Amino acid sequence: MKILNVNMTLDSVGGGGTAERTYQMSRFLAKRGIECVVLSTDLGWSKARAQYFTGIKVITLPCLWRRFYVPKVSFDVIRDAVTSADLIHLMGHWTLINALVYLFARRFQKPYVVCPAGALLIYGRSKHLKRLYNYVVGRQVIRNASAHIAITVNEVAHFETYGVSADRVTVIPNGIDEEAYAGRDDAAFRSQYGLGENPFLLFVGRLNRIKGPDLLLRAFGELKDLFSNYHLVFAGPDEGMLRELRQMSLEFSVKDRVHFLGYLGNDDKIRAFYAAELVVIPSRQESMSIVVLEAGIVETPVLVTDQCGLDEIAVIGGGRVVSASVEGLKDGLTTMLGDSGKLPVMGRNLREFVRKRFGWDTILDYHLALYHNVLDNINK
Repeated sequence: MKILNVNMTLDSVGGGGTAERTYQMSRFLAKRGIECVVLSTDLGWSKARAQYFTGIKVITLPCLWRRFYVPKVSFDVIRDAVTSADLIHLMGHWTLINALVYLFARRFQKPYVVCPAGALLIYGRSKHLKRLYNYVVGRQVIRNASAHIAITVNEVAHFETYGVSADRVTVIPNGIDEEAYAGRDDAAFRSQYGLGENPFLLFVGRLNRIKGPDLLLRAFGELKDLFSNYHLVFAGPDEGMLRELRQMSLEFSVKDRVHFLGYLGNDDKIRAFYAAELVVIPSRQESMSIVVLEAGIVETPVLVTDQCGLDEIAVIGGGRVVSASVEGLKDGLTTMLGDSGKLPVMGRNLREFVRKRFGWDTILDYHLALYHNVLDNINK
């Protein structure tokens, strides 16, 4: 079996969860001895990044327009990649590269599966362009797929708005590679970034509105006197909100307690998860947060909004789930930090939950079962 994985970018900095999911899926396919080819744009691609894709053939198309991930189209390259694959896996949704691969897949009658990873809703900026994309090709890409993958149960309803019935959707969540999360060194991390000895809350993600960093900073600022020993750390690249967040920290008089570290490489990110007292994911909309899995695998509890697709966290005692609002986050922080002695227990509960449910070997088994089912149905 030869799999073609398609995603708009493999950029470790700005690619988000879909880039990480594509990377991990491809890597674990290769570990199983399954031939895997990845097709993407060259945005964020480098020799250093390529070293992570050992044993995986990666085809990159030059990116002509960064904002919309518009590739320089090479029909020969796309045709050859499509026709040589047994099965195609499309990641994300609002991408021209997916549309091009879809057209070739239909032309050459190649089966493909789609995993929008929470991208089906029209949310955020460029709403008119997204509606146009769906009108021209997007809805067909989703409807005509041989199989449909949701990463949480909540996402199944998104497929239904595209005319795909719930019984045609398979839920396969994001995964985590436990072996990659070693190397704790709290003292070195604190020293490197000037964090001192105070306990800190950690936000990991892009600084844009959908991720809700402003909600978290406002909640933190309004609780500054109640939890005066805590600091707040933002780790992630700026996508237009850094100036606003800095100004907000001044307005709340917490400038000296709020730290903007920018993008952290993998080793530093892992150390940040270990060193944090609590990881907060204040997203306004997100299908399933990989950050929750990263925090959990190192035993750090989480406070998440009910837009992150992991409401089970509260049930298993691994953290709290609150509304995606300042008041919701304030309530969660007050409860969790007000009884901080329970945080280590929550961390252990979350780790056990993540290890049992989200290891990549287990997640890949789900994918392979789906792939074989698609191919078997075609060959009948």
